[in-house]
Amino acid sequence: MTGSIARLRAAVRDSGSPLAAVLGDEPAPATAADAVAEPARTAAAGPRAAQARDEVELAVTAVHEGYRLHYSTCRALSIADPDLALLAGDRLYALGLARLADLGDLAAIAELADVIALSAQAHASGDPELADAAWEAGATAIGWGPDARSAAAKDQARAGAADAAAALRAAAQARREDA
Repeated sequence: MTGSIARLRAAVRDSGSPLAAVLGDEPAPATAADAVAEPARTAAAGPRAAQARDEVELAVTAVHEGYRLHYSTCRALSIADPDLALLAGDRLYALGLARLADLGDLAAIAELADVIALSAQAHASGDPELADAAWEAGATAIGWGPDARSAAAKDQARAGAADAAAALRAAAQARREDA
C-alpha cells in the first residue's frame, strides 16, 4: 500500500463520515498498474506543489481513488455494491477538492474538475486510454501549472478528436520538460 493510500484511509477514518464505516480492515491489494500511473505523485512532484506536497498528494489521491470507485478498483476502500461505490467515489471527489480549497489552490481544483469531466467522457465513449491521458495532463498541470498546450489538448479531447490522448500526453510531457 502506498503512503498516500494509507494517509487517505486515515483521513477518511478521522473524518467520522459514514464513509469511514466502509473502510474495512485492509485496502484492496495493489496491482502492477498501480505503480505505473500515479497521478498524485506527479502532481506533488511539481514546483507548484512545493509548499504543500503532502496535502496535494493526499488531495489528488482522494480524487483519483474516487475515480477508481467509479470505473475500476479502488485501493483505499473495498466496496462491492456498485451504487454505494458510486456514492463513495463522489464523496472522495469532494474530500480531495475540499482539501485543495483549504489550500486556496483554485487552479488545482479547476484541473481536477477537467480531469473528472474528461475521464467521464472518455469512459462513456469506451476510451480508457483517453481517461489515463487526462489524468496525466491534469496531474502535470497541478504540479507545473496549466499552459496553452494543455488547454488546446483538453479542447481536442472535449471535441472527440482521434488523437486527443496523444495530444494530452505530449502536452503534459512538454510542460514537465519546460520547467
